[in-house]
Parts: sequence; structure tokens; C-alpha cells
Amino acid sequence: MTFKPINVACLGMGWWSDVLADAIQKTDKINIVSCYTRSEDKRNTFAKKYSCAAAPSYEAILADKHIDAIVNTTPNSVHRETTIAAAQAGKHVFLDKPIANTVADGRALTEACRKAGVVLGMGYQRRREGQFRWIKQQIDAGIFGKLVNAESNISRDRLGKIDLRSWRYQAVGMPGGVMLQIGIHYVDVLTYLMGPVKAVSGRSAQLVLPGDNPDVASLILEHENGALSTVNASYASASEYYLMNIYGKDASAYYDMHTGLRWLKRGADKPDAVSYNKIDTFVDQLEEFAAAVRGQGAPEVDGEKATLSLAVMRAGIRSAQLGRRVEIAEIMADPNA
Repeated sequence: MTFKPINVACLGMGWWSDVLADAIQKTDKINIVSCYTRSEDKRNTFAKKYSCAAAPSYEAILADKHIDAIVNTTPNSVHRETTIAAAQAGKHVFLDKPIANTVADGRALTEACRKAGVVLGMGYQRRREGQFRWIKQQIDAGIFGKLVNAESNISRDRLGKIDLRSWRYQAVGMPGGVMLQIGIHYVDVLTYLMGPVKAVSGRSAQLVLPGDNPDVASLILEHENGALSTVNASYASASEYYLMNIYGKDASAYYDMHTGLRWLKRGADKPDAVSYNKIDTFVDQLEEFAAAVRGQGAPEVDGEKATLSLAVMRAGIRSAQLGRRVEIAEIMADPNA
């Protein structure tokens, strides 16, 4: 994969901007040339750390003809306006998940990028992890047979660690709380492995953390192929934990962060350990985005896929609020969802 590096400006100087900027330092496909956030101190600190210019305004970045793309880590609530502004200025956009807080906003910014002819790449790195790539290969090869069920857990300890002033921990900035913030990653992985979701039943609770947002949530996903899967997400756990088990008629796979990946074929007595390629998922997705900007391929997760993932989240939130099963079609047909 050979092409001229793209020049990017980083927008939004929260902690996640550094995660992506650190990944960019590992590739020769992308150069950070500018940055902007409203806080002068934050943008000057970022500029010094990553040897780029601290722009005086977002408008200055959009007017800079040397900048090819925006790496956007702004709050969810302003994804629509910041991304549409970039598209109208001819800038490609790498946007951190979720695409927005509402399906309407996700659709609007996706359409703006399509209309402007710019690339929209979404930050869903977990599907790129080596264990999930291996499982996907076996599924596509027919090894698992008919998929019937899956279960997942994505949990972190946030007790005493959250800042309630941050939009990430407020219901208005992150509706659905822990499920939208981190659970959406495993919704994306389950869609990637098990297929599109038809309907959701959800429950959420606030058990440990202060504030106004759920710190524990569970979803039951009904996939279009008939399979069922579950997603559990928590910020109230004693430690960080990740689990993903996939069950098929002919084989099953079991992954957790402590014991790695195992799989079991029908008729076998015990599961076998699986070795798989370790992938720097952040570099992988950013290099894919850069290649797409240069006309080589397209992002694996685009605006349409990201909007569907958000629709699953919105269905789960509505289900928890109303105490009933919610179909994705209901959310997609609601202009206010």
C-alpha cells in the first residue's frame, strides 16, 4: 500500500485525541499538521506534544488547502455540525464513534459527506482485533455452520474515576450511558460476526456511580438470521473485563481478555487454544482511512453502518424506557430518534 501521506488536523483535544494521535505517530501514511479546540491551553499542549500548528479557529483549519482531512473527536452532540462543515470545505473526516447521539444527525452528516464526495471513516477499532478477525474467517468459511447465539461483556471500573463535568458521563451528552459509550463497540462486533440486528430488548440501571446516567446495561439482540445475542456493559465493575462467545451449530468460539481465544468443534471433548495475529487496531483503521482518501478502497465502517449501530443503541434505550421490544425499523422510521 503505497501512496502520498495525507495531512490531517485534529479537532477536539480530549483524552481520546491523544490515543489517535499516538497511533498516527506509528504510521508514515498520515501527518498531523494542525489542531484545534476551544481551550487555548489544551491546543497548545497538543501542538507541542505532536509537533503541529495550533490553529486559531476551526474555520482556519477548514480554509487551509494543505489539510486533507479532519480527525474528529469532538463531543457526540456536535458531530453533525463539525462534520458537515468539514464536508462542505472538501475535507475528509475520520469520526470517533458513535456517529452522533441521534439517528437523524447520523444520517445528515453521512449524506453531507456523500454529497460533497469526501470520505467518512468511523472509529470502530474493536472489530479489527485479531480474535474477531479469526472468528470471522471461520464463519465465512462455513466452519461454524448456522449461527445460533452469542454473548458478550464489556466492563470497566469507573468508581472514583469519573468527572461529572465531562459530556461523556452526562445523559444529555451520552444518552444511554455506558451502553452508548462502550457497549456500542460490542454491538458493532456482534453485527460484524452474527449479521444485522432486527430488534432489541434492553434494560439499564444506575447502581454505583453518581450522576444521571446508567452505569450498567444489558441488551438482547435479535439478528435477522434468527440468532440471538446479548451485550452486557458496566462501569460499576471491580475491574476491566472483555468477553465474547460465539455459538454455531457446528462449532463455537470463546474469548476473554484473561484466557485468550479457544474454539470447540462439534464432537470434540474440549476446546483448543487458538493463536491469532495481533493487530494494532488504531493504526489499522487510520491507515485504511488514509488509503480511502487517496482513492484506494473504502472504510470498513462508513456512515451508513455507523448509523445502523446507533439505531441499535437507540432501540435499546427506548426499550429500557418503555419496557418493550423495539424493532430497528421503528427507530429508522422515526425522524426524532
